[in-house]
Order: sequence, then structure tokens, then C-alpha cells
Amino acid sequence: MYADDRVLVGVIKRVKDLEIARQRHWYRIPLRQMPRGIEAEYIALFLSASSFGDAGGAIAAFARITGVELARRRDLLPEEDKRAEELYYKVQFRHLIEKDPPIANEPRRSFSFIRTTWDRFISADSIPDLYSDAGFYVDRLYYAR
Repeated sequence: MYADDRVLVGVIKRVKDLEIARQRHWYRIPLRQMPRGIEAEYIALFLSASSFGDAGGAIAAFARITGVELARRRDLLPEEDKRAEELYYKVQFRHLIEKDPPIANEPRRSFSFIRTTWDRFISADSIPDLYSDAGFYVDRLYYAR
């Protein structure tokens, strides 16, 4: 883990998707939302408060990315018919690590993805800390693109 490792924070809105991440070790991202690619060494997962209640509203877990491939939704979630032909990145990892303490969404912000760096991620207490431009952090814009 290096200070300039890139971290991509994604949102988990369904309990089913968190189960997939924990048991099958992957997370899906629509290609249309990341047309230039993933470009990250780590994936972090924000659990939405609307689906996870008290356990949600925070970045609760992360993992080192071990692979990324393109797949159609029907291949990832064959039991779901909606958007079956849509392309997704299947971001693979070995196992999720609980973020202790989780990174709180204070003040509450709405987002789909956040790109940040490892040094910001590991020291963050809240979402705004992921955007910090303090002089002792690496150049986030350069590394997080």
C-alpha cells in the first residue's frame, strides 16, 4: 500500500450486491459510468443508508483489486432481465476488509463514485476528507484522474 495508490469508492444500494461482494468477491460498475476504465488499485464500498439503515451511510469496506473484465449484465446476474445487454466492469478482489472506523458521510453528500488516493482514504473520517488538498498528501488530481 503506497500513498499514491488509487482508490475508487463505489456505492452499494442493494443487500444482494453486498452479499455478492462478500461471497463471490466482485463488484460491478456500468461501463457507461466509467468509459475511460477503472484505473485504481483499490475498490472501497459505500453502503447506502436507504438500504442498510444504521449500518449504512458510510464507506464500510475495501479491497485490493486483483482483476477487471468486461461482462454483460446477463452473465453477471442471470436471474435479472432488466438491462441484460448492458456492459459492466466486473471488478474482482480476494476478500473485503472492513474499514474500522468506517468513513462517515457527514455532511451527507450524494455521489456515484469518488476517486481518491490511499493516503487520503486510510486517514479519512468523513467523505470530505477524501478530497483534501492538504500539502502532505500526494497530488490527488494526478493520481486519481
